[in-house]
Amino acid sequence: MKKAKIFVFTLLATCYMLNASYARADNYESERYRIQYGAVNIGGENSLMSGGYNLSVSLGQNAAGEFQSSGYVVKAGFQYLHSIIPFRFTISNTNMNFGTILPQVPATQQTVLTISSGGAGGYQVTAQEATPLKTLAAVTIPDTVCNEGSNSCTEGAAGVWNRKDSYGFGYNMTGDDIPSDFKNNNYYRPFPDASTKETAENIMTNENVGKNRQATVTFKVNISPIQAAGSYQTIVKFIATPGY
Repeated sequence: MKKAKIFVFTLLATCYMLNASYARADNYESERYRIQYGAVNIGGENSLMSGGYNLSVSLGQNAAGEFQSSGYVVKAGFQYLHSIIPFRFTISNTNMNFGTILPQVPATQQTVLTISSGGAGGYQVTAQEATPLKTLAAVTIPDTVCNEGSNSCTEGAAGVWNRKDSYGFGYNMTGDDIPSDFKNNNYYRPFPDASTKETAENIMTNENVGKNRQATVTFKVNISPIQAAGSYQTIVKFIATPGY
């Protein structure tokens, strides 16, 4: 019997902002960071307005604008971090159990990624597998290369995978903000393999604000008649990061 399971881990990268009624120059410290004079201005506050509206104000910021140098970006004078859409990321199903898999009978499982992001820089979601699907004895189901030839696929480019004699493990994407190479539900990619130091790939990205953006991930496994029996497992990591 060949069985396969995928455990999905969620990593949520986010930022927190402390709001004060008046902005002043100050020093902010943590165990690893120190920010000196984070803002110099003459006033800033949240004002309660009529008709169900709120107004957030900053005044007198020196040197307003965006500045970049040696890998750093400073966005000064504008409330880039103030958002009415909190950053959230959820996964509908974190344990994909394919059960018993028969040779040349593709098996699929799905999960839905939902993300909200109100930051000025949008967001991105990346994906990466810990290893290929494998048993405790390290017998593996290889990552798919799709139909091979002109329809082959890579970690960063989907290809057609609909032949029953093309074996492996891969995924398809449908929905919001997904890469354009997922043209329809026959297009698949293999996951980047962390055990061989392959870099995680973007699977959802948007430079704009958005609420409840959703994409469906379809996991697919197809095995050959000579695949060894056993219980196969891996972990797939989805990392959601906001941009500010």
